[in-house]
Amino acid sequence: MDPQRARRPGARPSWCGPLLYTAVASVVLVGVTASGTTNVKAQARGGTGLVSSSAAPTAGAQAADVSQSPEATVESVAATASPTPAVPAVDRDVLLAEAMESVAVEDGARVSVAVLDPESGQSAVYGEESFDTASIVKVDILAALLLQAQDAGRELTASEKSYATAMIKSSDNVSASELWDAIGRAGGLAAANERFGLGGTEGGNGALWGLTQTTAVDQLTLLEQVFGDESELSEASRSYLRGLMADIALGQDWGVSAVGSEQAEDAADGSARSAGSQFALKNGWLPRSQTGLWVINSIGRVTVDGHVYLVAALSQGNSTKAKGISLVEAAARAAVSSLRDADV
Repeated sequence: MDPQRARRPGARPSWCGPLLYTAVASVVLVGVTASGTTNVKAQARGGTGLVSSSAAPTAGAQAADVSQSPEATVESVAATASPTPAVPAVDRDVLLAEAMESVAVEDGARVSVAVLDPESGQSAVYGEESFDTASIVKVDILAALLLQAQDAGRELTASEKSYATAMIKSSDNVSASELWDAIGRAGGLAAANERFGLGGTEGGNGALWGLTQTTAVDQLTLLEQVFGDESELSEASRSYLRGLMADIALGQDWGVSAVGSEQAEDAADGSARSAGSQFALKNGWLPRSQTGLWVINSIGRVTVDGHVYLVAALSQGNSTKAKGISLVEAAARAAVSSLRDADV
């Protein structure tokens, strides 16, 4: 999001001529002659001399100006000659990049984060590369299933609901595989994502749903489909998915939830929920068999001082799960703070 081009503060616009510019700082009405000629003396900006202006209007101009006082004429000239400089636009991507400079990233690891303030519409993105989804794709799988059910004019079956609950709340992989097959694997996911607006997500090959490739921007778009009002999903479908994401199993509720101001640092059981923090999320974690390095991702909605944000934090190349969790939590904090600081 490129900042809007703003006029350099203090720069004089090209249409402001020398005489008009001279007349800005101080205008003194001397008087009006019997013929209607207005005499004006003006203190030149930055100088000591007076500039005198005297003009005899035509008969038509005299008629048009009968009701206009000399004071109004002078005020109009001064207002025209003093345009207000444009306020430079804030580049929130730059602010986020600056905030991310304080986030420690170990050698070989990569991270990307995107954040949206739904109320103001302001957003910021750091990093454009693709990442393995691991289990965050389970939100996309369920969204695709719900969309297919809507199109068919039906509710989810009892077994589909059972799989969905286990897949989201406790990240059950067997349930995810069942629903991955039910939506038509990568093909079904792609058809739903085209309607959702996810242009940078590609489903994993065959049964490998966890190796779906995505970007932080696409995950933010998916969160808008789940938590926003303008969505391909019905209100009932969105409410169902949001409810599952707000009831994540203890021990799996790390990640973007670390942003919430309601979270207690000294919670007895180490759970963010114990402090009454308001969040709905899905996390993903996957050790890659070839390298032993960890993919750690977290997406969701968080509440900070009563204000809602959507956040997607993706990472890979982490040497341990714990380091990956610390990385995405730090990235999420930086993302939200970059928007909050810009609004101060």
